[in-house]
Amino acid sequence: QWTLQENRNAFARILFRPRILIDVSKIDMRTTILGFNISMPIMVAPTAMQKMAHPEGEYATARAASAAGTIMTLSSWATSSVEEVASTGPGIRFFQLYVYKNRNVVEQLVRRAEKAGFKAIALTVDTPRLGRRESDIKNRFTLPPNLTLKNFEGLDLGKMDEVSIHQILYSIILSECTRQ
Repeated sequence: QWTLQENRNAFARILFRPRILIDVSKIDMRTTILGFNISMPIMVAPTAMQKMAHPEGEYATARAASAAGTIMTLSSWATSSVEEVASTGPGIRFFQLYVYKNRNVVEQLVRRAEKAGFKAIALTVDTPRLGRRESDIKNRFTLPPNLTLKNFEGLDLGKMDEVSIHQILYSIILSECTRQ
């Protein structure tokens, strides 16, 4: 909750300077990211488990990003696989990746994203361990049993294979949240 408050404070310090009575009929917000042309300097950030919010989850997000002419970054912890997202139609897509101790899992995820046509890897390195998610503890958060982390299905998970990746994620969140 501390980070949430710090983020709110930081955004509160940002001011917009309105420019009144200027010609806005020919504004061009196009730009390039890693050589890919996009319609605006905005990309869709990786958001885990989107099907918790809507049944179409990442499918709808991929279609919307493509229609808007921008890049979607798919979360490693998505409820739709890289292949499923790729099947939604054209679009520039990146894959967000956590680096796991099991480098074989990391390599499999990268190969799978590459094969599905994803153009870049967004490497997340700021999560060596999850923070204390106080709202999850307070609300007794659990993952719905009908959702799975699709990008891990069919992978050789080694020791991770002893229980479902769904249970692994929940146990990581729970154990990190309950530590003092």
